[in-house]
This record gives sequence, C-alpha cells and structure tokens, in this order.
Amino acid sequence: MTEPEQPKTFEQAQAELEEIVERLERGQAPLDEALKLWERGEELYAFCKAKLDGAEGRVEELARRAEQSRPPETAASDG
Repeated sequence: MTEPEQPKTFEQAQAELEEIVERLERGQAPLDEALKLWERGEELYAFCKAKLDGAEGRVEELARRAEQSRPPETAASDG
C-alpha cells in the first residue's frame, strides 16, 4: 500500500481533514478503515497546525517590525 500524498497547501489539508471528519462522524466505515482515517486525520492535523504556527510566527514578526518602524510619538507641548 502506498503512502498518502502529502498536501501541498493548508487549504488542501484542511479540505481532506474535513472529509475525514465527516466520514468518521457518519460512523459507516468499517473499523480498519476508520482507524486508517483517524491516523490520516492526525497527520493532516499536524500539517495544518505546523502551517498555522508558522503563519502566526510570521505575523508576530511583521507586527514587531511595524511597531519598531513607527516614528516615536511626541509629547503634546505644555503651551
């Protein structure tokens, strides 16, 4: 049996994971198939989590850079 193809994008992994969840929720898969689906779901979950964690890190870095590039605020003059 060949290994399932790794998704190339977060969206592909998410769509496949949603399909797996739907199949498992219907409860119509035989036990062996359900176990394989569960294992594949865990792989896809890990893939999605890694992508999200990476994106979160990038967003935090961009926010930090934006904050650092802002000119300092000047205090209002006491006229």
